[in-house]
Amino acid sequence: MAGATLDELPAWARAMLENERVGHLGLGDSRGRPRVLPVTYALCEGAAWTIVDNKPKRAGTEPARIRWLRERPRAALTVDHYDDDWSTLAWVQLIGEVAILEPVAHRAAVGALTRRYPQYAADPPPGPLLRLSVARVVWWRAA
Repeated sequence: MAGATLDELPAWARAMLENERVGHLGLGDSRGRPRVLPVTYALCEGAAWTIVDNKPKRAGTEPARIRWLRERPRAALTVDHYDDDWSTLAWVQLIGEVAILEPVAHRAAVGALTRRYPQYAADPPPGPLLRLSVARVVWWRAA
C-alpha cells in the first residue's frame, strides 16, 4: 500500500515505526550507486530524523553519507520487522528529500532521538542531523 504522509499510515505500521530500533537509509553514493546504511531514527514534526553519532568514522573527513546526500538528497528510510514466523513479516518505507542540519537548531528532533536511544544522553551526538521530509510512504505486511 502507499500514501503521501505519515498520518496516512495504518496503526500497525505507525506502531512498527515507533517500536523497531533500527532503520535502513537507502541513498545514492557519489557515482549514483545504491547504498543502504543502518541508522538510528525518530519521528518528530512530521519527518524522520537521524543523526551522525560518535561511533568511529574515518578521521578528519566528513562522513560519506553526508557528502552523498549533499549531491543527491533523495533517500528512503526502510524499517522492517523480521521473524521466523513469516506470517508476521512487515516493512514501512519513507521516501523523500534529506536536509542536512545543525542539531542546536532542532532541539525537538534531538530530544526525540535521545528519548528513543538513551545512549545519546550520556554521549550526545555531534551531528549533523538529517531530516527526511516524507513525500511518499509505502508499507506491506504478510498478514
